[in-house]
Amino acid sequence: MIAFFEWPDVEKIPEKDHGVPVAGPFAFDHLSFGVESDDNLWELKGRLEGADFWVSEVVDHGFIHSIYSSDPNNIPIEFSAPVPGVDVRKKPRMKDKQPSTAALEGSEPQPGHWPVPRDIPDGEKIVYPGEGRAFLEKED
Repeated sequence: MIAFFEWPDVEKIPEKDHGVPVAGPFAFDHLSFGVESDDNLWELKGRLEGADFWVSEVVDHGFIHSIYSSDPNNIPIEFSAPVPGVDVRKKPRMKDKQPSTAALEGSEPQPGHWPVPRDIPDGEKIVYPGEGRAFLEKED
């Protein structure tokens, strides 16, 4: 689950191209949502363009086809459909031309990089009420 919040006086984040490096403070690069097929991708492209959102061309990344857009706060969003017959989850490979140090470590946990998690005793497992509890209230 991903939640988006709209605040009346928020300042939009600066607009930027998806995947292009930046310097200085920034929120994050982009979110990517998977869809089932290219048909779903084309349907989304039509809906977004029909609502006057800019949408990129369909980009063939070899293992997925993607479109890119932004929400009303300039949060960059990608929608991706799998390419039939290509499953990078079964055979992941590093193809980054300039991988970061963390990427070079591989996908497996690295001993000594993260602290050992502490066991949380049952007496400390307390769930506090939040704003979403309003969804549980009965409507008149």
